Amino acid sequence: MTAGTGDTVTRPLKIAVLSFAHPHAIGYCRLLAGRDDIELIATDPDGAAAPDAALRGEALAASIGVRYVADYEAALAWGPDAVIVTAENARHRALVEAAAAAGAHILCEKPLATTVEDGRAMLDAAERAGVTMMTAYPVRFAPSFVDARARVRAGQLGDIIGIRGTNNGKLPADRAWFTDPALAGGGALVDHVVHCADLLDDLLGALPTTVRAVSNSILHADDALRVETGGLVTATYPGGVVATIDCSWTMPENAPTWGGLTLQLTGTKGNITIAPFAPHIAGQTVDGEVWEGVGDDLDALMLAEFLDAVRSGRAAVPDGQVGLRTLQVVDAARRSAVDGQPVAL
Repeated sequence: MTAGTGDTVTRPLKIAVLSFAHPHAIGYCRLLAGRDDIELIATDPDGAAAPDAALRGEALAASIGVRYVADYEAALAWGPDAVIVTAENARHRALVEAAAAAGAHILCEKPLATTVEDGRAMLDAAERAGVTMMTAYPVRFAPSFVDARARVRAGQLGDIIGIRGTNNGKLPADRAWFTDPALAGGGALVDHVVHCADLLDDLLGALPTTVRAVSNSILHADDALRVETGGLVTATYPGGVVATIDCSWTMPENAPTWGGLTLQLTGTKGNITIAPFAPHIAGQTVDGEVWEGVGDDLDALMLAEFLDAVRSGRAAVPDGQVGLRTLQVVDAARRSAVDGQPVAL
């Protein structure tokens, strides 16, 4: 098949991973490498100039058994059916536009971009090229969320009146670009609001009418960071639903896991709380503390959706429009945090 058409793919799909900047790229590569139905390559030309010591580039590709090419131009010249964009946030737009021009379908890491203008340009590029663009929101594939959404839609909670979301994690110190405002677009507000915003988008089917946010840099203050490390967002949705999102980097460096996400839904007839990353085995051995997640692999579920969409020629869900709407929520939160005033969308 030629990528961008609706023909069913019968040969192995050619997938190119563009950058190892986001650590999720490693997990995606491990899930795809060695599959008979996938040909996989990766490139990371910006890795050598990264301001940290994290393994990237050709050395990282070799460590996980993935074929490496020199740069983005070589990766797109290879003729991939699809690409996975896992570069620094500020570099998403250029890579998405180049991939779309090459006729490749796109899975783009969250957040979609650092500005709403860039996000819209990315959607326009994909639409012009006739390729699908999916935003990397694996949590919406969590069975606990799928079940909660079904219960909401069946009316088991009555009318939803309030939602409380948390997405707390460690300071992403191993990838210094996460705390570079030019490359990341911000700190905790940018990094951790979007996952909860995606779940709210799926549940409520609308943008909030107003967003209000506060943020500070009290956490990790000794690191002299230029981005916010803590934040709380309050969003009011059509119909009066009020949602809060705690997006702070509150997990200590010595915690056994990166963090976690929770979502509490309160309705007029009941409530549900989900914690997709909570199931685990815990304990202590002679080798130290044990913490092993035993829940579903949400990245694998998300990749399955993307690959099926590419093979069948249909649109992938969540699509780029979802990515744009959640970016608008983040943008409103950033603007509100400046003076504490609500921002209308």
